[in-house]
Amino acid sequence: MSDKTIEVTQDNFEAEVLNSDTPVLVDFWAEWCGPCKAIAPIVDELAEDYSGKLKIGKLDADAHQEVLMRYQVMGIPTLILFKQGEPVARITGFKAKEKIVKELVPHIG
Repeated sequence: MSDKTIEVTQDNFEAEVLNSDTPVLVDFWAEWCGPCKAIAPIVDELAEDYSGKLKIGKLDADAHQEVLMRYQVMGIPTLILFKQGEPVARITGFKAKEKIVKELVPHIG
């Protein structure tokens, strides 16, 4: 996790994600997940590239199953972009940075 990303948990999900004035990209990941490790540097780059426009949170899927169930996350990695407390974009599986950016740009300023 870079210094530009935040750890999201079940306890702080509402405050950090749902009540955020800034769009929040949540990376649902797990330590054992190879594709999650592959996408992690891309997520860190997005945190740098969109600093101030986008908040990036990382949620450990194993530790916070309730959040996964609430948002019907069936596989990881899954990236969900929340804007004004609502999920507006979902990316499942490893994708190239360009494809991720293409999904996010319409939703961030």
